[in-house]
Amino acid sequence: MKNDISHYRSPGQALTQLLQDKGWTGRVLAGILQIDESGVNRLLQDKKSITPTLALTLEDLLQVSAEELLILQSKHELAKARLKAMPDPQLEHRAKLFSQLPIVDMINRSWLDVENKKDFNRIEVELKKLFRVETLDEILSPIAHSAKKTNATNLAEPTQLAWINHVKRIAEEMIVAPYSESKGKAAVAELKNLLYSAEEIRKVPRILSEHGIRFVIVEHLKGSKMDGVCLWLDDNSPVIGMSLRFDRIDNFWFVLRHELEHVLQGHGKDCPKVDNDLQLEVMDIEEEIANQASINFAISEQKMNSFIARKTPFFSEAHIIGFSEATKVHPGIIAGKLQHHTKKYNIFRKHLVPIRHIISPSATVDGWGDVYPLEN
Repeated sequence: MKNDISHYRSPGQALTQLLQDKGWTGRVLAGILQIDESGVNRLLQDKKSITPTLALTLEDLLQVSAEELLILQSKHELAKARLKAMPDPQLEHRAKLFSQLPIVDMINRSWLDVENKKDFNRIEVELKKLFRVETLDEILSPIAHSAKKTNATNLAEPTQLAWINHVKRIAEEMIVAPYSESKGKAAVAELKNLLYSAEEIRKVPRILSEHGIRFVIVEHLKGSKMDGVCLWLDDNSPVIGMSLRFDRIDNFWFVLRHELEHVLQGHGKDCPKVDNDLQLEVMDIEEEIANQASINFAISEQKMNSFIARKTPFFSEAHIIGFSEATKVHPGIIAGKLQHHTKKYNIFRKHLVPIRHIISPSATVDGWGDVYPLEN
């Protein structure tokens, strides 16, 4: 029958008692095992760990379970580690951030000034710098904004917050004319004159800047599903950020007009409140207002519905071009609206021309291989 050692606190304590029961000393055990006496003393003082091989030897010698010896050794080492370990109040927040933020992507795009991707201390410093916070648990705090994104009325996710903060960081370095509501309305009227030609889109950054609106294009982070954002540096300094996630002319104008309406309405100045039903209801209303402004910007819904009623069920290339000429709106915008109304997303796709290459040379851009040179 093997001796029960489960009640001992350490393997050294158990071995000392087992030797006493046999009337042995440490020197006797050293002689039997043919090892140095100092080694046995270290075992008895818990300064040396019992190995699996030694546990098997002691099993026969002292009539004790090798498994029990190793379990006791493991528990003792864990207890010692627990005493030495300092509690880390940031551990939970660090785990959450590193699992929810695309850290490697942010480093590769120079959002985080980190040379070694395993330098977690440096990563934490850079994250706090990006999010402008003192502690990690503040990083996931809401930021005041209104956004055009998938699941628009949900509170922003960590990756979306990172994108928004980077837009804000770039916008803070821009110098534009003072903003006023009348200037915002004038900007919308001037932009409406650019709808006929895709090449005219290059003028958008200048027009917005002249009317006091900072305009920033930042490539979206993987998984962020961000199209655009409206935020404010202060009560008179609006910022529009766009990701050009869908690089086509109809989406560009829809998202831009959407965010412009947020600017005109003063949306995005107040910080969302977490788990607040009233706040989510307000966000719903704001998104609906911005969507309606976008829908009726290039062509009113009344005109679009009239066009569809006249031509349905057969729409031809000539119909699209003719309507484009009559309304002075690019055929890609008409094609996009027609796809949305008919739910036939494969028709007239050739008109949905890309515009990023047109606007990028005249805009403030970060992404697609280019890094905006932030000073701070």
